[in-house]
Amino acid sequence: MYRENIVGVIILAYDVEQFIKDVIEGLPNFVDRIYVIDDRSKDHTFDVVSSLKLPKVTLIRHEINKGPGGGLKTGFQAALKDNIDIVVKIDGDGQMDSDQIENLIIPIIQKQAHFTKGNRLSKASNRQGMPTFRVVGNYILTWLTRIGSGYWNVSDTQNGFIAINNKALATIDLNFCSFYGYLNDVLARLNVFGFKVMDIPMPAKYGNEQSKIKYSRYVPKVSLILLRIWIWRLKIKYLKVRPGKKNALLKRNQSSSKYTMNQ
Repeated sequence: MYRENIVGVIILAYDVEQFIKDVIEGLPNFVDRIYVIDDRSKDHTFDVVSSLKLPKVTLIRHEINKGPGGGLKTGFQAALKDNIDIVVKIDGDGQMDSDQIENLIIPIIQKQAHFTKGNRLSKASNRQGMPTFRVVGNYILTWLTRIGSGYWNVSDTQNGFIAINNKALATIDLNFCSFYGYLNDVLARLNVFGFKVMDIPMPAKYGNEQSKIKYSRYVPKVSLILLRIWIWRLKIKYLKVRPGKKNALLKRNQSSSKYTMNQ
């Protein structure tokens, strides 16, 4: 617990057997609940997490691979069920510095934001270590996301190091993109309800992990997704075809989602 707030961390895990133990054990002590979402890994990720036998950890394994957006959706559903006050999402490959979690959640606790996200593009020193193709692709998608989401001050929109409070999580529709593009989709859904979003500057962190993203295909694909998101947001905000005030799909999504859970 951090300043009377229950903190949960969602870890998206796919073929990260060599990293996942260190990621879990490196989380701050104030984290109350850890949700490891194994997206049907082909390696021993599930077995490694199971062997830890940590009471804080809820291990959820998809029966089929659902992509990172699908994993985030599963984690959000579990956190809502447990009534977590602030939910942080990180990846299981060790690219995200858990020491930054406190910086992400403080603005939410201080009611400066409902949703925070990392920003590695804020200054040159934070971008050190980022491959050039990632920086260029990220800048392109940042501008397209500003148009699609309506948040004109956000940057590094592909940064998956995020935190959200219970109010925003319980309000937005969780029917966002299952694969890459889900981060941009979530921002648009937050904008529809006027939630405050804040960037948190942080340095890039890279180690021995290898990204599975191919930017030559990734950027065009996400660009098309952003076009759809932009049209959807304009329809909802300006044609007044508004979604339900609470997450009406939550109950249906929980009942239809197939996964196994270890606690």
